[in-house]
Amino acid sequence: MDHDRDAFHVFDTTLRDGAQREGISYSVSDKLAVARLLDELGVGFIEGGWPGAMPKDTEFFARAAAGELELRHAQLVAFGATRKPGIAVADDPQVRALLDSQAPVVCLVAKSDVRHVAEALRTTNEENLAMVRDTVDFLVRAGRRVFVDCEHFFDGYRHDPDYGVTLLQTAFEAGASVGVLCDTNGGMLPMGMHRVVTDVLARSGVRLGIHCQDDTSCAVANTLAAVEAGVTHVQCTANGYGERTGNADLFSVVASLELKLGIRALPEGNLREAKRISHALADIANLPPDTHQAYVGVSSFAHKAGLHASALKVNEALYSHIDPRLVGNDTRILVTEMAGRATVELKGRELGVDIAGNPAALARVVESVKAREAAGWTYEAADASFELLMRDELPGERRRYFEVESWRTIVSPQVNGDGHGSEAIVKVHAGGQRIVTVGEGNGPVNALDTALRGALSQIYPEVAELQLVDYKVRIVPGATGTDAVTRVLIETNDADGSWSTVGVHENVIVASWLAIVDAIDYGLLRAGVAPPESPSAATSAAPVGVGA
Repeated sequence: MDHDRDAFHVFDTTLRDGAQREGISYSVSDKLAVARLLDELGVGFIEGGWPGAMPKDTEFFARAAAGELELRHAQLVAFGATRKPGIAVADDPQVRALLDSQAPVVCLVAKSDVRHVAEALRTTNEENLAMVRDTVDFLVRAGRRVFVDCEHFFDGYRHDPDYGVTLLQTAFEAGASVGVLCDTNGGMLPMGMHRVVTDVLARSGVRLGIHCQDDTSCAVANTLAAVEAGVTHVQCTANGYGERTGNADLFSVVASLELKLGIRALPEGNLREAKRISHALADIANLPPDTHQAYVGVSSFAHKAGLHASALKVNEALYSHIDPRLVGNDTRILVTEMAGRATVELKGRELGVDIAGNPAALARVVESVKAREAAGWTYEAADASFELLMRDELPGERRRYFEVESWRTIVSPQVNGDGHGSEAIVKVHAGGQRIVTVGEGNGPVNALDTALRGALSQIYPEVAELQLVDYKVRIVPGATGTDAVTRVLIETNDADGSWSTVGVHENVIVASWLAIVDAIDYGLLRAGVAPPESPSAATSAAPVGVGA
């Protein structure tokens, strides 16, 4: 633990509050993996859950104590409640479970709204204060560091601005280290947040933390407003996971603290791992990364307009609020009908294709993109297809691994219910050979993919490493009915990453075929495969003989 960073706390509650998000269910192994990634990022505290109340959390702390979780930067925190009304603290089993967790830090939740004290706890204001005092004192005497989460603090403050302050002072007199003001219902706005925190800090005289829910989409803004008012402990969740609309996003908060407010939140240099860790945590949660998430989303520094691209060519800082590399991200240029020469030039540089030195080819690509976009093509999400388009215009840049003579598909009823209701026949020329293969699949696209791979794998063993992982079909805007133009996006991957290709046609199977051909062509190019012999038959991969 870096004790110099005790001047400012970053407290992560992904494993407790974040796990309350609808659709998230962490196993104990998942929780251990999440904790390791959070520690790698460099947060100061990781709240592991509620031992004694949740069996998985109890097991998590037991396995952590047994040596399965070695933390370099963070301290592990156990979450729990104060003793129950009318029970001696030493006799409360859930308080005992906090000690049994062996976590060095305990975060206690306490009611700070008098209405909750009366209606939820069904006790008196005085007994609630005694519950806080007794539990904090008991845990501190047992050698634990104690933080107190003041639940519903801001709602309670509006009803009675004094009781929460009294509770904070009571907790600190008993030995608490931080009093956390919780916007449990998420209803605060930044202006009110700053005003309330300023008042409470002046009247309580204790160290304050902040915990914000995102019900007004202000959790990050409220957290930063609280920091500017004097809070030195922030509670967040990775990617903003949490109950209802979520919590303050850890990555947005720490990036803003360091890059906007100049507050050291993580160990030196660790912020550069933000995007990688954000996406890894999304994978564990089995949720897609938010493409438009601030700082770490893949679209955070993506530019579409030609005007932006022209400025970026001169100076990248002109259209970016920070250097994307500071959070492990990068600038992306989106190629659309808005593309100009600067956009294509920058995109070529991003993809490793030097088209700037060939003005004629650059002009042809710009015109081709605009014409294709007008016909329904889009390259925003299909970098691989765009790279192949650029290479087509540059002499010697496009390797021809195969040529398609013809293909057709046949769809038959699944008489035996074996899942193979489609058949495809593909004829290609590769490596000086003419290859004819038949593929079966659970649909015409699957059958075509199987047949083409079967043909090409005879010449290029690398094809076996390529996997189609996603398939999306969209109707091109402006076209309706069964003869509407369709756009197909395909994502393919290998051991080193993934890429996307696009196909557009009035026939969805043809559109799919075009995207599949690009996907395999690009995969071979990406793998550095050299064609053993120039293809010798047809000069186009255009579809021929589309069957029923």
